[in-house]
Amino acid sequence: MKIKHLCFLLLFSAAACSPKITQDTQPQTPLEDAFLLQIGGDKISSDEFMYIMSKGQNFQQEDHGSSREELDKNLDLFINYKLKVKEAEALGLDQSEEFEREFTMFKEDLKKPFLLENSLQEGELRKAYARSLEVIKASHILLQFPGNASKEDSIAVFSMAQLLKEKAEAGEDFNELALEYSDDPSVKNNKGNLGYFSALQMVYAFEDAAYSLKPGEVSEPILTNFGYHIIRVEDRKPNPGEVKVSHILIRSDGKDANIDNLARRKVVEIYAELQKEESNWEDVCRMYSEDAASKNNGGQLPWFGVGAIIPEFENAAFDLQEIGEISPPVKTPYGYHIIRLEDRKGVPAFEEAEPALKSKILRDSRSSLIKSQVLAMQKERFGFKENEALVDTIQSIINEHSIQKLTEVKAALNQQNLMNSNLFSIKGESTTIQELITFIEDDKSVMRTVNARNFEPWYDKLVETKLAAAEEKDLYENNPEYRLLVQEYREGILLFSLMNEQVWQKALEDSLGQLAYFNSHLERYQWEERVPALIVKMDKADQARKVRQFLQGKTYQKDLYGRLETTFLEEEPLLFTMEDGLFEWEKHPILQQIPRNDQFGEINSNGKLHLVLKGKALPAGPKKLEDTRGKVIQDYQEHLDQQLIARLKEKYEVQINEEQKEKVFNLAAQL
Repeated sequence: MKIKHLCFLLLFSAAACSPKITQDTQPQTPLEDAFLLQIGGDKISSDEFMYIMSKGQNFQQEDHGSSREELDKNLDLFINYKLKVKEAEALGLDQSEEFEREFTMFKEDLKKPFLLENSLQEGELRKAYARSLEVIKASHILLQFPGNASKEDSIAVFSMAQLLKEKAEAGEDFNELALEYSDDPSVKNNKGNLGYFSALQMVYAFEDAAYSLKPGEVSEPILTNFGYHIIRVEDRKPNPGEVKVSHILIRSDGKDANIDNLARRKVVEIYAELQKEESNWEDVCRMYSEDAASKNNGGQLPWFGVGAIIPEFENAAFDLQEIGEISPPVKTPYGYHIIRLEDRKGVPAFEEAEPALKSKILRDSRSSLIKSQVLAMQKERFGFKENEALVDTIQSIINEHSIQKLTEVKAALNQQNLMNSNLFSIKGESTTIQELITFIEDDKSVMRTVNARNFEPWYDKLVETKLAAAEEKDLYENNPEYRLLVQEYREGILLFSLMNEQVWQKALEDSLGQLAYFNSHLERYQWEERVPALIVKMDKADQARKVRQFLQGKTYQKDLYGRLETTFLEEEPLLFTMEDGLFEWEKHPILQQIPRNDQFGEINSNGKLHLVLKGKALPAGPKKLEDTRGKVIQDYQEHLDQQLIARLKEKYEVQINEEQKEKVFNLAAQL
């Protein structure tokens, strides 16, 4: 797809013959001031011309006259382009399945930056990045709901969470409260202390609450999928970025005192060994580390930031300051580590971080939040009105019979004369129950993921689809930038199809046409004086003597190339490179420097010594078609293009609004 669009831009920028046009200050058919052209009765605005020109043309030139000439040239090219688009439409190329498929794919990509979803997503990206510049240390108390919790259970859990918040604010030790009341399994080891974390490392509601607190503050009960959290922020500080470290691991889970003592003694001895000047980290790691995944590559671990790894290891790694610095032994739940700092980097700029942030946001609850916000904004903007009573009625009918039994559902709906009733309207345009049924019949994707008796997913999807269509329609009607962009791509696809059919592919496949064109333009395809030659470029000039001796006194022959390879390059393949063939004398940068009568010559060019052996020159003369078929095809394509434009200028009348053209010129001169 991108290739086609590029071809369109290249076509538009290339020189082409101007069509025959009528240039009347007062055209026979009066044009509205906003229209610059009329082609075959179709009016074309100045805005469209200026938009296309802004893609690759620069009107700013000191010479006023040449600016006007440039405008005329660009206008001619624009007219040629619009003539071809007009012809493509007349041939029905915009009605083909291939065109529709490709254009739809383009539109899906083109509209994304203009949609409400994109602006909301951009806001979340910016917020997440701003938060990522800081890390937060927090503790929490988690209160989970009992299985099959009732409404009363939920109220009881919330009340308990509120009570614990009040206790913490009254001065009771937060971590002791966590140890006593928290349902988080890790509380026995950390007393609720989560360590430092940054954006996109916690569930969104938790992160949102934590980043709203100052050190020492306690949050209201925060509901997540895990239960209610009470959060106390301990510290906030700038994000130190990421580190890359390597480590040596001696395993111990700490459960067996003897094994743990042995591991501790072993790691102390390894650390002492590393202090010796002659020690080598990679060798020691390979010999002693018990991390099978990293021991053979020097113990190297991937880059990581705050909150991405166990706190004991993370703290020791971030405490290292100098590249190559080695930490004392560090104990973690996995055993004992010795850590070496390999590199560190700060938080990347937004542009660099954006792809990773976007990927994370699309995978977490923010994506659902954005979707909900988009739907709410669309409903407000496009006047969404729902017939709630009818929705309840059809939901009851569908749930009674099941989505999988649509025949029964339709019979029940017809019995109550509901099929043509309006479920909802968008911008005053109604959607009926019949449309919903058709939508369900045509789209089976939801059925695989939900209860077949539940109609809500299909109804919600239909509403979402209709609102998205309304937003796209509104965007096309009211956003000139988007409308011109869509039109540009649409016409680019049509132009490519027309040119491929009537110029490019035709020229490639029409061998008789190529021959006829070649024979009628023989003067274009002529050899200049040529000479057979062997050119040896010495890569080792100090060894040129033996190659020179080999060539001097010999006459040019085709087999010299192979003999040189056998004699010299089998033992020294980098001694020289060779060029052997029939060359146009005056066009070759090396041959043109050798006197015509010299059979053997030496030239220093671009710092390299060239040894040249020439044969007998051939006079100038005509080329054969097979010698220049590529150039003939290229010229033949240009010829077919000119013929196409000549036909179109006779088929479609072109009128230029000279008054509007002058306005365009004056505007362009100010840019």
